[in-house]
Amino acid sequence: MFIQSLLLGLIGVICILDSRLLGRLNLERPLIVSTLVGLVLGDLQTGLMVGASLELMALGIVNIGAAAPPDMNMASIIATSFAILSNANAETALTIAIPISVLGQMLGILMRTILSNLSHRADTLIEEGKYGGARNIHIVYGSVLYSLMYFIPIFLAIYFGTDLVKQLVDMIPVWITDGLTVASKILPAFGFALLLNTMLTNRLIPFLLLGFFITAYSGLSIIGVAAFACILAFVMSEIKFRGDGNSNVDPDPLDDL
Repeated sequence: MFIQSLLLGLIGVICILDSRLLGRLNLERPLIVSTLVGLVLGDLQTGLMVGASLELMALGIVNIGAAAPPDMNMASIIATSFAILSNANAETALTIAIPISVLGQMLGILMRTILSNLSHRADTLIEEGKYGGARNIHIVYGSVLYSLMYFIPIFLAIYFGTDLVKQLVDMIPVWITDGLTVASKILPAFGFALLLNTMLTNRLIPFLLLGFFITAYSGLSIIGVAAFACILAFVMSEIKFRGDGNSNVDPDPLDDL
């Protein structure tokens, strides 16, 4: 368990440093990080299932400025680990993910407060001409603090808390568990609705309805509907770009007319 906890803690470190130090590799997405957890724990299928559910919840969560949204990355690592190690289903993992994401949010707020004070210290060092110290604050100290913010909770939760978390879940009243289960089913739809709110236009509404009715009445799985959508997008792009050969400027397909 020590090695697994250590590896999962390192996955958390890589996850938190993505978009901060490693560039934008999308390793901090719940689907990706849960898959990595499943790979480490030897249950890739459960990792994918839990990751897909958590990804739907996280679709509408966007980091804006200094705002700290619920931390779905930490929640994904711990919830997926719990689901695999305790043989729990995806719904139970989602009930664990919700409070963990709030905990990660509070840790994120605390970390931003600490780093804001370090930024003032870096300004002072720059005024004094101590550029090396300012560089260390931004690159070294910030990265180390963010890494510890993820590594310590994840390591402790996996190494010490798997049985404890399971006992706590068993102690939760049934009505609370049922309520969290309902919420876990609503939140993916809510996250998807937030995403549609930013990208849906009048021209795209027929495609949304087409996908809805195909999913509801065709009996196809999500993979089948996604494959059909990819083929439809390819055919339409071929028709559009080959049929507009006489036009120098293509109209924006997202424009509302």
